[in-house]
Amino acid sequence: MIPRYARPEMTAIWDPATKFRIWYEIEAHACDAQAAIGVIPKENAAAVWKAKDVEFDVARIDEIEAVTKHDVIAFLTHLAEHIGAEDARFVHQGMTSSDVLDTTLNVQLVRAADILLADMDRVLAALKTRAIEHKDDVRIGRSHGIHAEPTTMGLTFARFYAEMDRGRARLLAARAEIATGAISGAVGTFANIDPSVEEHVCAKMGLTPEPISTQVIPRDRHAMFFATLGVIASSIENIATEIRHMQRTEVLEAEEFFSKGQKGSSAMPHKRNPVLTENLTGLARLVRMSVVPALENVTLWHERDISHSSVERAIGPDTTITLDFALNRLAGVIEKLVIYPGNMLANMNKFRGLVMSQRVLLALTQAGVSREDAYRLVQRNAMRVWEQGADFKTELLNDAEVKAALSSAEIEEKFDLGYHTKHVDTIFARVFGTR
Repeated sequence: MIPRYARPEMTAIWDPATKFRIWYEIEAHACDAQAAIGVIPKENAAAVWKAKDVEFDVARIDEIEAVTKHDVIAFLTHLAEHIGAEDARFVHQGMTSSDVLDTTLNVQLVRAADILLADMDRVLAALKTRAIEHKDDVRIGRSHGIHAEPTTMGLTFARFYAEMDRGRARLLAARAEIATGAISGAVGTFANIDPSVEEHVCAKMGLTPEPISTQVIPRDRHAMFFATLGVIASSIENIATEIRHMQRTEVLEAEEFFSKGQKGSSAMPHKRNPVLTENLTGLARLVRMSVVPALENVTLWHERDISHSSVERAIGPDTTITLDFALNRLAGVIEKLVIYPGNMLANMNKFRGLVMSQRVLLALTQAGVSREDAYRLVQRNAMRVWEQGADFKTELLNDAEVKAALSSAEIEEKFDLGYHTKHVDTIFARVFGTR
């Protein structure tokens, strides 16, 4: 991933030096397990740990690989340069390359998931804070982009909190699903390596043994992991799109924080654009771009091929790095988002009470008017608001058919905003667990 959209902690997981360090730990722990059951001499296993403080030379490994055309063999050759050929002769005993590669990838994905979970905690904290802050600030709800009925800004933040909370639960499950390792040898039969070696290595690396592998860990696990990241990215875009809408000039119910010295346009000095949330929309597309290839990686030939390998070399780092950046950018946007309650109320009243039409419709039906006639009465008065700029309540009060069913006081009562917010506390209790 390009540095512009990368944070150091996540990037470090995918650094070649980190990868080679994990490879080394897997091999060293495997040697310990082999020695414990008498397959290799204990002194040879102990000697492998002489390299525990070594910084493996990435350039040297690349140089060897240019000749061997095999990355794991290149690494093992370089390891032997540090610990000596005699002590290195039992390294990788009974193992196959995928034992190292697949177990390492899953270690990296688990570590990436831990960072992403912390990122989501920051987003959730920001959403909860803003939800509580604006719990009772009324704004117009919209369907199809058109004024519908009143809601609150707090409920807007609360629904995004609930969505992100579901995403976090999915990520936690995806982390558990990806946290497996395999040290089962060629075609996964343990013919040349004891299952106890796998159990030991997995315990040391924070994984659980894969119940059954071929020569690779089954890729349905990875498909689920990347699909989960794609869903989280879609939730990011969902929030970003709402903020972008709220920042539109004719809406302006909220906007991204505009810092001192910031410029919105090279041509128009007045501009304050929703650049961060537009960026998040684009980053979400990049994350979702990994989902289909991850699904296609599930299908491999027989016990193993490497059609998945090139895909994972790209989507592993790119997707986790991008999502990490996006989650932190989103958290920052929410934390500093500028809210305009006055504009929300002004937008609410833009069509002079029209958003109360359902209350009047229901009141008429409860007063004995058929639903068809009630709808006709309400709609004809509503259309005057749309087409003539009339005041909805005034039109109703002057409509003889409406007045035949409802008194003036009953009509007036139907324009109480508090009616629409009476269950906000109930919804908050469902989302956050407390009133």
